[in-house]
Order: sequence, then C-alpha cells, then structure tokens
Amino acid sequence: MGFFNKLFGKKEKESLYQGLKKTREGFFTRLVGILTGKTSLDEELLNQLEEALLGADVGVETTVRILERVEKAGSREKFASTEALQEMIRKEIESVFSSSSKSSTYDFKSDLPNKPYVVLVVGVNGVGKTTTIGKLAYNFKEAGKSVLLGAADTFRAAAVEQLTIWSERIGVPIVKQKTGSDPAAVAFDTVQSAISKNTDVVLIDTAGRLHNKAHLMEELSKIKRVVQKSIPDAPHEVLLVLDGSTGQNALEQARHFAAATPITALAVTKLDGTAKGGVVLAIADQFNIPVKFIGVGEQATDLLVFDQQSFVESLFSIQSNATT
Repeated sequence: MGFFNKLFGKKEKESLYQGLKKTREGFFTRLVGILTGKTSLDEELLNQLEEALLGADVGVETTVRILERVEKAGSREKFASTEALQEMIRKEIESVFSSSSKSSTYDFKSDLPNKPYVVLVVGVNGVGKTTTIGKLAYNFKEAGKSVLLGAADTFRAAAVEQLTIWSERIGVPIVKQKTGSDPAAVAFDTVQSAISKNTDVVLIDTAGRLHNKAHLMEELSKIKRVVQKSIPDAPHEVLLVLDGSTGQNALEQARHFAAATPITALAVTKLDGTAKGGVVLAIADQFNIPVKFIGVGEQATDLLVFDQQSFVESLFSIQSNATT
C-alpha cells in the first residue's frame, strides 16, 4: 500500500470521493440503513448486504465471495457497536480484492523500464479510450516525461480529431494520417518519430471496435509487428479501457478482449456518472489483469491510479475522512 499512499494525497482523495458519489450514495447509504442498531450478523442482514452489493453492480460471483468472507468473520461474534460491525464488513470486502488481484505498478514520476515506453490502448467506441489517452499523456508530461501520441484509430475521423484536440490542449505532439489510412503505418511512424526525438512515452490509440475476435487480433498483431521492427520488445503495455457505467457489460467486454489479444492492464472510466461503480471490484476480483487506472471525471487530473484499499475506503467514507 505504500506506493499508492505516496501518490494519493488530499487532492486525489477528494477526486476519488467525489467521483464515487453516486455509487456510495446507493451502496453506503443502503448499508447504513441495513446495519442501524445491529451488532451481529443474521440471515436477514446477509440477504440485505447481498442486495446492496448487487445493486452496486459488484456482480454475483464476487458478491458470493464477499458474503462468504463476511459470514465466516462474523458468524459467532457480537460486535461492540454498529460501527464495529460495519468496519468488519469493510475489511472483508477489501480483503477479497487484495488477495485476488494484482496491485497497480504505475508511478508517473518513476523511471520507465524502457525508452521509448510504448503503450497500446484498446477498447470499443464510446468507453472513453481517446480521453483516457489524453489524460495519461497529461499525467506523464506533468511528471516530467516527454510524450508522443499516435492516432492509429484511423477508421473513425472523430477519434483522430479528438486526440488532436487533447494534443493541442496539453501541449504534446501527435502523429496522424488521413482517415482510412493503415493503422499499422501510423503506429510505425509514431515509434520512428519517438526514437528519433528520444521520447520517453508513446501512447498509441487503436480502432475502437470488436466486430469479431479474429479481426481484432489480426489488426493488433499487425500493429505489434510493425512496432517491433523498431523496438523488438514493444508494446510494453496493452491497456484495455472499459466504461464503468455499463456495469456488467464492462466485464463481458474485458472477457472478449482478453480472449482476443493479450491485455496487460485495465482502465475503468466514467465512474463519476454511475451508481454501478462496484463493477470495478468485480473486474479487480475476476481478472488476473491489474486495474491500473480509474476515471472519475472529465478533467485531465481525473484519471487516478487505482488501489483496492482506497477505493473500498471511499465507498465507506464520510466527507471528513475523504479530505483529511
């Protein structure tokens, strides 16, 4: 937890707290009502806890795991107060994720393992993929890294235009071609430019579609092949962006993409506009792929490094705890 706590200051805590407002209002408010006046577990409480977790889109499989842990921890114990019972539930929810998923490894300020460090970003249209790339670029630049964007989502003119806007807004260069150009050619040109300019980080946008697994694999494999002509071990990260507001559909997208191509990291976006933020916990629990980032707003600073402990704490927080 030390890594994350160094990065997660007062400003980040407030962003996370505000970004999870709708999920917290649905889940935590309901939980408080369930626990009021209780100091021990019973079947009715467990049933209501199950409904609260499912209502936050934690999902059946992960909810069952949480309930099993909670029941085991509290079945023969009488707690000193309602608050003590609530704290036990919080710790058991947190323990499910700390024991089942990998922790985040991104620190924008740390030295990168490769230069240029090539990140291939994938995801279907509408999940916030291009916006996430812009936010990543902003954070790397703020950390003192040089960044180059590659607009390889060439089949959708709006994607190139949107990434260009981000490029201009945050002051980082972009490599692009006309709509309909070969995505692999854009990726190749991007990497060549990064090498010649000694750039630290390369962020490559890819086509936002998943018509079928074979098509996706073919296109991404081609991009990887041309990039590897210049940098044999690239890409160093394949980041899948998922829309958290779609709830369990985000889980299905993750399954489809993971079956089609190797994914090394996940980013979950749009959590500020949904009460389904519990899906992040389901994703962290069910995939052997680290959730590295969550999006909690429209601003460049609203992309946060994900940490299970802080995420769960924010779901249980009151304002005074979030900002201290």
